Amino acid sequence: MEGGIRYRAERIALALMAMAGIVVLLADLLGWLDKLAPGGALPKVTLLILSTVTLFLLMEVDRLKVLDNVNAQLSKLDIESLALERKQRHYGGVIQVHHRFPETVFGRYLEAATTEVMILQTWIPNLRLFVDELRDAIKERHVRVRILILHPSSPVARLRDEALSRFRDPELSGDVGASARQCLAKLAEIYTDLGSDGERLQVRVYNSLPSIAVYKVDERYLVSSFLHGQLAIDSTQLEVDGSETALGLEVQHELDVLWRIGCDVDLRDWRGSIGNINP
Repeated sequence: MEGGIRYRAERIALALMAMAGIVVLLADLLGWLDKLAPGGALPKVTLLILSTVTLFLLMEVDRLKVLDNVNAQLSKLDIESLALERKQRHYGGVIQVHHRFPETVFGRYLEAATTEVMILQTWIPNLRLFVDELRDAIKERHVRVRILILHPSSPVARLRDEALSRFRDPELSGDVGASARQCLAKLAEIYTDLGSDGERLQVRVYNSLPSIAVYKVDERYLVSSFLHGQLAIDSTQLEVDGSETALGLEVQHELDVLWRIGCDVDLRDWRGSIGNINP
């Protein structure tokens, strides 16, 4: 609104100046100027020059207005870059906090995945919700998917069972080892459906106390903790943007460490494969 008023005011002022220059030129041709200002040649020349410049500016107003738009866009970019720097410096890369795992958000990220998906969990309670998105990411966009699951026979699985059942109804707690096996069975099913593209789906089991649960898509992380009495997906989720941010670096380091100590699962025979791994 303010820019429009200024634009109209500039055009009116330039038009008046141009008309004044034309009036001076006509007055000079008719000899009126000499009567009003005898011998005033210099002022007349000056007025003629100003009239010419004014006419030029009048024709260039639209182009000058474009420069205003460019400045506005540059100012916007500066604000965005400052906001990004502040986010990385003061919030460690955290851009949002979710009260529980945001299935819709994660599904949308999977649909747009281009490079890598990585999941670190004891088991994946909500795997069934993302089967189609995972399959499409692998098959259609050649995305690499790496999944870390707790070894079903690990002593840590029994400890997690206790942490869940001690503060929840045992009927709701479930069995961590059995749940991990069900998850591996579902991943084997996805692997079979993928055919030759199945090589991009890698699964490893680990025998270690997990510090965090992580769902990663490209440079975006959803991070939660293993609290007593509730599943990680029911805990508060920190959404982190960028593997180079303070929190992103720590989360990625944890993923890399557990991936190194994990053991590959042959999804063609996952039961025999994990049976050969000593937890």
